[in-house]
Amino acid sequence: MASFSLPPIYDNEDKSWGPSSSTVPKVFQDIPYALHSKADKINHIADWSTESTNAEQGPGGRNARQGGTRGGRRDAYGVSASTAAGNAFGYVHDEDEKSFSLVDSGRAGAGAARGRGSGLFQNRGRGRGAARGSVGFRGGRGGFQAGGARGDGRPERGGWGTYRGRGRGGYGGWDKPQRVRDWSITIGPEWQMLEEITFARLQKLNLNVQEPEDLSIHGTIYSYDKAFDAVNTRNDKPLQIIDMVKYNTTTSDDPVIHSLAEKNEANVYTTDAILSVLMTATRSVNSWDIVIVREGDNVYLDKREGGPFDFVTVNENAADPPADTDKPDAINSPASLSLEATYINQNFACQVVDQTKRKAFKDPNPFYSTEETEPLASCAYRYRKFDLSLQAEQEATDKVKMVVRTEVDAYQNKKDQYITIKALNEFDPRAQGSGKAPDWRSKLDASRGAVVATEMKNNSAKLARWAVQSVLAGAETMKLGFISRQNPKDPQRHTIVGVQSHKPRDFAGQMAVSLANGWGIVRMIVDLCMKQPEGRYVLVKDPNNPLVRLYAVPADALEALEEQEEDEEVDEDNQDL
Repeated sequence: MASFSLPPIYDNEDKSWGPSSSTVPKVFQDIPYALHSKADKINHIADWSTESTNAEQGPGGRNARQGGTRGGRRDAYGVSASTAAGNAFGYVHDEDEKSFSLVDSGRAGAGAARGRGSGLFQNRGRGRGAARGSVGFRGGRGGFQAGGARGDGRPERGGWGTYRGRGRGGYGGWDKPQRVRDWSITIGPEWQMLEEITFARLQKLNLNVQEPEDLSIHGTIYSYDKAFDAVNTRNDKPLQIIDMVKYNTTTSDDPVIHSLAEKNEANVYTTDAILSVLMTATRSVNSWDIVIVREGDNVYLDKREGGPFDFVTVNENAADPPADTDKPDAINSPASLSLEATYINQNFACQVVDQTKRKAFKDPNPFYSTEETEPLASCAYRYRKFDLSLQAEQEATDKVKMVVRTEVDAYQNKKDQYITIKALNEFDPRAQGSGKAPDWRSKLDASRGAVVATEMKNNSAKLARWAVQSVLAGAETMKLGFISRQNPKDPQRHTIVGVQSHKPRDFAGQMAVSLANGWGIVRMIVDLCMKQPEGRYVLVKDPNNPLVRLYAVPADALEALEEQEEDEEVDEDNQDL
């Protein structure tokens, strides 16, 4: 029977694991050995699955944050500094690492977003025929006409915040597709990113602003028709198509703004539509962009013609928002719904006013010319000055004053009691992207609070902007209409099923909209722009992350982008023909 003898056991005099240096056999003396202290916990001897992760992430990676101790003496795997000799066993792909370079995800995402049916609306106001007609929605350079659909009945292409689905397995909430939203503007390779600001940082800002000073008011408004307050699901009214013109000119093209700038009334100029988006930026999901022009000591916040500020979103904040599709006749895609909601708002505001009762202000509409043949929609432009200065800013040169062009849609009771008119639209409560909204025709009268609460959840960003716009304009009341399709399959015919009245400040309070936080965001962005030299800048909301980025752009970058988009649009129109 074979005998068995125990191998020699070497005691470690250093009180550590493994043989000591004096007792290691000669055959093993040239082999490196990772020493461990007996006080250390050995989590694993060898983890071959994390070999490359250790090389890529390094001490500051995710594993370092998970395994690090309070004293910061552990490495990426939580092993103490006494095991530093173990690096001799680590294999690093030296050549592979040197050949690898990180590409800016923002630019990559933006570059891929310019395909057909993605990004923002591409119609540049060349008068494509609307199947049902609509209210003219004119831009500053003459030119954007928002219509319900093309002349052939197909919805307009493009869309604000379209999506690309990517499947993801699992169950419950994890089986929903991961959607990647598109950028509202293409980030050019020559653009220089100056600042990246997260929403968590924006939410901490705060600035109290006093009541504004009224500078002037221009235009003509009509009286609100109180008969629409009695509209309900049993006494509904069809939405009419009214051909009237309403302008949405950008800041730099406003002649009143130019005259106020010449008088040095303020050093920041913008409109309520742009300012409301900036003040409620932390509620945004879709991408948007603001063009910032620095001229001398003045800063102008502009929008791009035909950009996201010219359209109304639908269910932007829903847990399962409307998804994009490749079908050209999709009526519930983000693009089609946004265009539908835009002309619903315009026609509803024109229908609920009494055109026999009007109030014309001393200063006429600054954008309407005598060559126009279509009548003007009820709208008054109210120019107001806000003081955004801090208490520590005593000198006049340090103060920040902002002139805002606000809009009121009508008046009621007394002629100086202004109101704003907005509309929510229901497309199909059973369709994908409806946000689990209840059927308005069966629930609006009996459970109006539940309907409004659902809309506040699914359209948090849109309703917050409307409330802020009403507060900026000094409106006493905000009229909120509920517009539903006559047939869920027909996006051209709609019915007014209800109208609600809200106090703008109370409505903002119900949605937890902090005006002080909004003014803090505005002041922060203005301060960033004031520190920059004269030129053009673009503030962009990242479509897939809760943050905004400030870019410095060449002077002709946006004009070249517009020309490129127009050329692409002409080519696609020719292909459709």
